Amino acid sequence: MPIDPSVAVGAELPAQEFEWSSTDVQLYNLGIGAGSHPTDAGELRYLRDRDPQVLPTFATVAATFHQVEPPKVSFPGIEIDLAKVVHGSQEVTVHAPIPASGKGRTVTRIAEVWDKGKAAVVVQESVTEDLDGNPLWTARSSIFARGEGGFGGERGPSESVEYPDREPDAEFDVPTLPQQALLYRLCGDRNPLHSDPEFASAAGFPAPILHGLCTYGIVCKAVTDGLLDADASRVKGFRARFAGVVFPGETLRVRVWNDGDRKLVTASVVERDLAPALADVVLTVA
Repeated sequence: MPIDPSVAVGAELPAQEFEWSSTDVQLYNLGIGAGSHPTDAGELRYLRDRDPQVLPTFATVAATFHQVEPPKVSFPGIEIDLAKVVHGSQEVTVHAPIPASGKGRTVTRIAEVWDKGKAAVVVQESVTEDLDGNPLWTARSSIFARGEGGFGGERGPSESVEYPDREPDAEFDVPTLPQQALLYRLCGDRNPLHSDPEFASAAGFPAPILHGLCTYGIVCKAVTDGLLDADASRVKGFRARFAGVVFPGETLRVRVWNDGDRKLVTASVVERDLAPALADVVLTVA
């Protein structure tokens, strides 16, 4: 079924009520690389039993953490084969530090649908509150669907970050594990693109790829650890565009430019001549 933007844009999806525990937070933190230095005090902040610290990126998995079925791309006016879909971009803004356990309610709407010719971009906006109505976080994400364009919609804007014309203020390499995707999928993203070699091959990849949101979390944690004294409460927001694939076991080179209360970041793959992984990355300091 072709995309129908007249139906899709503005459509509100069913509200989700959910809860999360400190164990969920610990598992998420392990999934994005926490514990690689198991005696380091900063690392251990992420793995405390009762009150592990929570990065804003946890918001991307909190509502779906316990799902065990692959996601479906089925919205009003939109039906897309999962094998055609990759994550386009993600942004999270927290309104207060996320607690280590809690309950929430998320309302999501289809904000925009763009026609890129050979592909379509679907943008969702989500608002999450606790069950007393206090705001927790706001998220905005896009998916890129190959072969789903050509329905006559607008191409949409370009939102590129302007990086300073100078060397970065910080640069560090962050390794990923060969089993990183198999660990991260326990956070609720069971898309077989990240675990099934045959599915990945059918989607045009030589092997399962790392979840874009795993890379997103790894980079946020790396900047937090490297420049904010491993204090997740200092991170107000984090956004990025998914610029390329990462295979589990590869190394990310993270470059950071200071820009007032913002950290402008890029992430690339060391083993593939610095092929881009994340671009237009902005971490906002609270």
